[in-house]
Amino acid sequence: MANLAQQASADMASSSPDEVEAQDTQEGGIFDGRAAMGIGLVIILVAMWLVGYATGTDVETLLSLTIWGVMLGGIIALGGIGLTLCYGVLKFPNFAHGALVTLGAYVTYAVVEMLPHSQPIWDFSFGWELVAGLIVAIPVTGAVAVLFDRALYGKLRRSKSALVLFAMASLGMAFFLRSVIYLLWGSDFHFFYVGRSNPALHLPFGIRVQADQLFVFGLALVMMVLVYWLLARTKMGKAMRATADNPDLAQIRGIDTERVVAWTWAIGGGLAAAGGVMYALASQLRPDMGFTLLLPMFAGVIMGGIGNAFGAFVGCIVIGIAIQLTSAFMSPAYGPAVAFALMVLTLMVRPQGLFAEK
Repeated sequence: MANLAQQASADMASSSPDEVEAQDTQEGGIFDGRAAMGIGLVIILVAMWLVGYATGTDVETLLSLTIWGVMLGGIIALGGIGLTLCYGVLKFPNFAHGALVTLGAYVTYAVVEMLPHSQPIWDFSFGWELVAGLIVAIPVTGAVAVLFDRALYGKLRRSKSALVLFAMASLGMAFFLRSVIYLLWGSDFHFFYVGRSNPALHLPFGIRVQADQLFVFGLALVMMVLVYWLLARTKMGKAMRATADNPDLAQIRGIDTERVVAWTWAIGGGLAAAGGVMYALASQLRPDMGFTLLLPMFAGVIMGGIGNAFGAFVGCIVIGIAIQLTSAFMSPAYGPAVAFALMVLTLMVRPQGLFAEK
């Protein structure tokens, strides 16, 4: 690695002043584009506020919707971070990620049903059995994701298959896993708890949130910090970044890329499980819940910059706020359409996303 750094420094030193100036100008252009897109997104959210207010929604409700959007964005981010991590290392869109979200929620539901129900923790609507189910679901879902890779994606990777084959294979895996969920748990909707209330907490400025929403957002923050620490501070994280940048060079340097890929699938599957549990806790369990979240996850990942965990978190928060604010003046059923519109806008204005370096 030191030799590579020295070579890069020598290349920069040997560059002509015109080349350096051109590079600086290009970087400035990227920064300007990032700032312009960020300002544009703020303007869009403010416009949603104004439309909601003009259609009769009071300021307190709009504030609450904004906070709820942050919480929804945290749920989307849990799945989105795992999605962008897999894309950054494996270089293909995993359409089966939504099915992993659903699987994590149903594994937790099975654990909750098996264990005796305890009293709710603090003002939350759930007890310790849900925490136990989450602890079980994360490694189980991660193991299923690794199994998928060993059974299918690994063979495609070794045969140097085209990207479209990976995408179609992941789509087939999504339908297969959803069918398994239908066979095991049926098509009926389920709830972790029936009859338990989730009282609202009254915050300043008339904002009302549920304690469960605070737990969801806190878990998303903790997961994002852990992923950042993993990528920036650990040996495995550095190996993952090296593999994402250049897998062939990483393998020459002695990095076990297959082990890196396995860890990537395990972490991505675990994050998907956490997102599924939080989404089911906020609403309900149903076999297509992961598919419903798939478009907002992709929209947040593309908006933040594919392969960037922090960017995925920020992008998903923006998507969550937009979905909630538009519910003030249109049906919440159009939430995925709002996410799709913002994704298309991002692709038109800045395809690399907010936080992508190139």
